[in-house]
Amino acid sequence: MPEQLNFRTLDLNLLRVFNEVMTERSLTKAASKLALTQPAVSNALRRLREALGDELLRRNGQGLEPTPRAMALWPAVQQALRQLQETLVPGHFAPGEATTTFVLAMADATAAELIPGLVQVLDQEAPGVSIRVVPLTTRDPRRLLDEEGADLAVGYFPAVMAGLTAQAQAGETVPYEHQRLYLSRYVCVMRRGHPLAEQELTLERYCAARHLLVTFSGRPWGFIDEALQGLGLRRNIVLTVNQFFTAGRVVAGSNLLTVLPQHFVNATGIADHLVLRELPFAVPAIHVDALWHRRLRHHPAHTWLRGVMTRLPPQGVAAPSPSLS
Repeated sequence: MPEQLNFRTLDLNLLRVFNEVMTERSLTKAASKLALTQPAVSNALRRLREALGDELLRRNGQGLEPTPRAMALWPAVQQALRQLQETLVPGHFAPGEATTTFVLAMADATAAELIPGLVQVLDQEAPGVSIRVVPLTTRDPRRLLDEEGADLAVGYFPAVMAGLTAQAQAGETVPYEHQRLYLSRYVCVMRRGHPLAEQELTLERYCAARHLLVTFSGRPWGFIDEALQGLGLRRNIVLTVNQFFTAGRVVAGSNLLTVLPQHFVNATGIADHLVLRELPFAVPAIHVDALWHRRLRHHPAHTWLRGVMTRLPPQGVAAPSPSLS
C-alpha cells in the first residue's frame, strides 16, 4: 500500500464511484447511476488511483477491464457500502407490496417439506414475492452464499455447523448465521413385500442387502458408510442417485434398500408402498438449518424471509409412519 495513503483523509465518496464503475464497466453508465457528469466520475477514479497506487481499471475495447488489485478490493468495498446503507437507511419491507425474488438452495426432500407451506404464506401475505429454488449439491453451501448464488441455504450441514461453532468459541468473526428449523432422523426404507419387510432387520442382514445411496456428489460413500466403517463393516451399494424422490421411487419397485429422512417419506406420495425400519446401528439425528451470509443479517426483506421459514411446519415430521418398527 502506498505510503501517502491516509485513510483518515480518504474521500469515501471515491469508493461509491469505484463500486459503480466496477459494476457497470463504463464511465458513462456509472455517471448516470450516480447522477454525476462523466468528467466528475473520471476525476474521482483518478484520485482513487493516485491514493491506492494502482490503475484499477484499463480500457479494453468498448469497456473497462479491472486490474487484479481492483478485483481483490471490490468485494470488500461492496460489503462495506451495503452494510452502511442497511445501518443508516434500513428501509422498511412491506410483504403485501413487495416484488422481491428470493433464491433458496435446498435438496428435494427439504423442498418437499417446506415449500408447500411457504407458498401458502406468500399467497396470504406477499402475493408479489417470488421464490426460486435451486438444487443444493453440497453439504457445505458457504461458497454459494459467498458468491450470492442463494439468499438462504437450507439443509443438513453437520460439518459446517461444527466449524462455525468452533470459530465462535475461539473468538473469531463468523461470517455466517444460522437458524434451526426442525429435527428428524434417518430410517431404512424398503418396498412392501421386500424379503426383509417381515423379518428383524439385523446388522448382518442390512449389510448383506443391496443398497441405493442418495449422494449429492455422486461419490458412493456417505455418513451411513462412515458409521459402518466404525464398526468394521460395509454395505453393498449398487446404485447412487442425487434426489430423495428418485430413491423412493426406485426402492418402491425393487429389492434395494435406501436410507431416507423419516419426515420425508410421507411427502413422497408413495408412503403406502414403503416400509420403514429402524437402522440397526446408531446414526446422528438430522438437524435441518437455514444458513445465510452475515451481510444480510439486517436486510429487512431477508429478515422477513427468515421469520417466515421458522413458521413453516415440515409436512411430514408430525406424522409418524405406522410401518416404522
